[in-house]
Amino acid sequence: MKNLFKNNGICADGLDRSLCVAPMMDWTDRHCRYFHRLLAPQALLFTEMVTAEAILHAGVDRFCQHDAREHPLALQLGGSEPDRLAAAVRAVEPFGFDEINLNVGCPSPRVQSGRFGACLMAEPELVADLVGAMRAQTDRPVTVKCRLGIDDMDPETGLDRFVDAVADAGAQVIYLHARKAWLNGLSPKENREVPPLDYGRAERLARRRPDLDIILNGGLTNRDMTKAVLQPLGSDICRRHVWARSL
Repeated sequence: MKNLFKNNGICADGLDRSLCVAPMMDWTDRHCRYFHRLLAPQALLFTEMVTAEAILHAGVDRFCQHDAREHPLALQLGGSEPDRLAAAVRAVEPFGFDEINLNVGCPSPRVQSGRFGACLMAEPELVADLVGAMRAQTDRPVTVKCRLGIDDMDPETGLDRFVDAVADAGAQVIYLHARKAWLNGLSPKENREVPPLDYGRAERLARRRPDLDIILNGGLTNRDMTKAVLQPLGSDICRRHVWARSL
């Protein structure tokens, strides 16, 4: 998939994100990531999502130990308190992750109960504060994973407002799951299947914010499918990247 993109997938921060293997709870631990690395030598790998509180209370080694051969490797964090996320980023700094990603895309009830994940899309100013607090603790890229919106949020104006806020705070890479999340009535699995994907909305965002790197996520499971999705979208999105849920 790497050669599908006109800029070869290199983002402004120097990381190659032409293929990323998304974080998957109970799957992308260090053993799974090592296997993924054997299959995809250049892919950007992600940890499972780890909450800031888990980092601070359960011990950073438990969640952050990894083999040097896993790099490039991103750590995905969850949380909603700027000071706690800042402390978590400070704690993981010695482990040398290539990127710190903030999860604003998970719709599960357990995640919502902790006031993080997709429900934070309703609070773009808070997410901007989170990004700013995290960036103050590291020189590594701080990125955001999000949806097109949640529940009845307008995926046009709502997404633009959200992305503008986090970009102003310094997040220059947005991983965009190209469907809305429904916070009530759908399981996490169902939220990966409905409502329908809207790749056109991702293209409009990429055209509107050419200064950002927009990484497309959702429904991209193999090379042929990825080509079929990207080719009709035009050059702006085709020089962006793919975030695959599996290899």
